[in-house]
Amino acid sequence: MTGGATHGTLNPSLEPTPLNGPAPPDAIGDIIAYHDRTKHRRDRYAAGPGGLDWATQPNPFRRFHGAPELRLPLAESDHTPPAAVLFGVGTVISQPFNLHTLGLFFELSLGLSAKKQIADSSWFLRINPSSGNLHPTEVYAVLPSRDWLPGGAGVYHYSPLDHALEQRARRSPEDTPARNGFYVGLSSIIWREAWKYGERAFRYCQHDIGHALATICCAAAVLGWRVKLSPEWDDRQLATLLGLDRANDFVDAEQEIPGLLAEVVVSDSPPPPAPLRIEAKEWFGRANQLSRSQVPWPAIDKAVAASEQRGPLVVKTADRFPLWPAPNPAPCELSSGQLIRQRRSAVDFAAATIIAKETFLGILDATLPRPSAPPFDGWPLPPRLHLIVFVHRVNGLAPGMYLWLRNQTDEQTLRQAFRNIHHWEAPEGQSPNLPLRRLGNGDLRSFARTLSCQQDIAADGAFSLGMLAHFEPVLREFGASAWRQLFWEAGMIGQGLYLAAEAAGVRGTGIGCYFDDLLHDALGLTGHDWQSLYHFTVGTPVDDSRLSTAPPYAHLKAVNA
Repeated sequence: MTGGATHGTLNPSLEPTPLNGPAPPDAIGDIIAYHDRTKHRRDRYAAGPGGLDWATQPNPFRRFHGAPELRLPLAESDHTPPAAVLFGVGTVISQPFNLHTLGLFFELSLGLSAKKQIADSSWFLRINPSSGNLHPTEVYAVLPSRDWLPGGAGVYHYSPLDHALEQRARRSPEDTPARNGFYVGLSSIIWREAWKYGERAFRYCQHDIGHALATICCAAAVLGWRVKLSPEWDDRQLATLLGLDRANDFVDAEQEIPGLLAEVVVSDSPPPPAPLRIEAKEWFGRANQLSRSQVPWPAIDKAVAASEQRGPLVVKTADRFPLWPAPNPAPCELSSGQLIRQRRSAVDFAAATIIAKETFLGILDATLPRPSAPPFDGWPLPPRLHLIVFVHRVNGLAPGMYLWLRNQTDEQTLRQAFRNIHHWEAPEGQSPNLPLRRLGNGDLRSFARTLSCQQDIAADGAFSLGMLAHFEPVLREFGASAWRQLFWEAGMIGQGLYLAAEAAGVRGTGIGCYFDDLLHDALGLTGHDWQSLYHFTVGTPVDDSRLSTAPPYAHLKAVNA
């Protein structure tokens, strides 16, 4: 069925200009061609810059010069609920919608988490992960009129460096209705990733959109709020709503392409009678230039055009939540806020990492979609990705290859597709409701290392995995734009793994560099029915003693002191 809720529909009198003109005649063929073109292979990597021109490294922070700014309050103390709420355990009373809770929402979803320094170099880490810490994702809020919001109803850009809202547009209150809540829009600056990763960058931008959506869902859960993706907004409409199509506001500045729009529901009051309309009364600010020059990547431009969302997102709510047992996260004494803030991407693992089987299962459990557990409580689509897991060191589980089946309706399809897999069984003593299947025993550390572009981190942890997506059949059914959505789902899975690993006392890291077809060949997959989209690994981190860590917002507190 298609999304038809009236609270997110557009004023039908407006016809925004399409971002990339008419749809390509073979958009699905174009996006599959891009996907194949940007695969890493053992005899060659996807096309990249060859070397990094550090003089053109993009600024990681977008600002809109001349836009009115509202500093959000930083949380002075932690009164957040236990970390278990991030895994669907326990309930949280909905917090009121005010400036302090809005500030905490952004602080726990898209704010800074730490500042790192080595010698004379320093950089910020953020709550939402990003490939290479490059952060192509930009964030906007469409806020209703409130007494505590000086600029009134409008479109605001979130600046994580200053933990501030920059007002991009002033809107009429009657054109900005919502339940007792607001909307969040995400966009991507592809050049931030392409500067380092070349043609493959568009993939990583979509991973980051998924991670950001997951952090939004988790921050909302901490406040007793919930998130609903707004499927009725297509790319050109979203660009107009957020001001991304205003060429004069982006003179000399890098383009942003639309991602998604989500409603943050503070209370379950009925939807407003009027729709959220697209028009704004007045716009403010001009985007800063992030890099003095750019390198064109025509293959990315073609992929953007092919995968553009040109109509409402088609959703299938009937298969959205398979029946799983109640969530069973690892015991964790941290608060939800502490867990969210301490999440990091590991850069190295101790090669002797061993975890218990219960810990392993608890981490994977966080990837199962449930209606009361973030981040998939805010995801309107059925699970389309499964995990191929390489168990290295898990007490109570033989080393080897396993399948974590996130949607049991795909089991027979996968069994037929895995032509090289001759064993398919539930591990001994396993509950019949557990979606773990053993595909084969053996020490696969060397294979996991090779699969992940010869990176030791894939072999040194307790386990690593690849995310396998139902690919071309989904594109044929839902259109080329579903390519982006598959990567969003992969990013959301990654965020669930990150938080669950931290809760269990270990650490995870996403792996974007892997040999796509090497995994397909190992499983006996042919064609494009199934494709690997993202890899991940979990273990005990080894910290770099050369690095020092400082609080994320010391620079703001020093200015205000």
